[in-house]
Amino acid sequence: MADLNVVVAGAGGRMGAANIRAVAAASGMALSGALDRNGAPALGRDAGVLAGLEELGVTVTDDIEAALSGADAILDFTAPGASVALAERAARTGLIHIIGTTGCTEADDARIAQAAKAGARIVKAGNFSLGLNVMMSLVTQAAAKLAGYDIEIVEMHHAKKVDAPSGTALMLGEAAARGRNIALKEHAVRVRDGHTGPREAGSIGFQSLRGGTVVGEHSVILAGPSERLEFSHHAEDRSLFANGAVAALAWARNQPPGLYSMTDVLGL
Repeated sequence: MADLNVVVAGAGGRMGAANIRAVAAASGMALSGALDRNGAPALGRDAGVLAGLEELGVTVTDDIEAALSGADAILDFTAPGASVALAERAARTGLIHIIGTTGCTEADDARIAQAAKAGARIVKAGNFSLGLNVMMSLVTQAAAKLAGYDIEIVEMHHAKKVDAPSGTALMLGEAAARGRNIALKEHAVRVRDGHTGPREAGSIGFQSLRGGTVVGEHSVILAGPSERLEFSHHAEDRSLFANGAVAALAWARNQPPGLYSMTDVLGL
């Protein structure tokens, strides 16, 4: 089977560099393009050198049409507007689109879902860590079995992260809500300040911490009578997200058009 030609979007960022390294190291894949935003410092540089590798002969560009020429797939950890636009382009040409972008609105997600219906093979996840996605499955089971326990989700990321709660925290919240057979948006509590009164039964609380260079830490706490159960995940390097995204790429190659998650990739 021919190599899968992959375009990395957001090539100048830290996740972009990790994705370039992961694609370059993957069997059966080749980096065919590298995209970044208009005016980005990475433009014009070799993507390999930018990611700390030898030259790969792929220049970072803001020309989407040129980058996607001959491509089979897009690996995209960018921003909601860019991801929506790339999903719609993927639909027109039947590309695989791996989306690790967080902070999407319901309207953004609806457009991405429509792109999947229109012909794109999209795997979208707030976190591509294999371990974290297994943890999500365990959280769903625990929330179902411990029905009366209070649920709190705590996450911490680096000081430059722009959205809160993190996409991963929201994924964990959805996993807990799934176990309780409730809608997260109707039970989530994202802010507590002042005299709040007692905790509302059945709510799912979120706390977002920011500082330093933390890659990502997430904990789900189920607090019940006289005991507390905690699930925790600590990301130590961005390569774990890139490796999970590459695994999703390889899996999506053999799937029909549609919108998938890492739950599908891992068969959970």
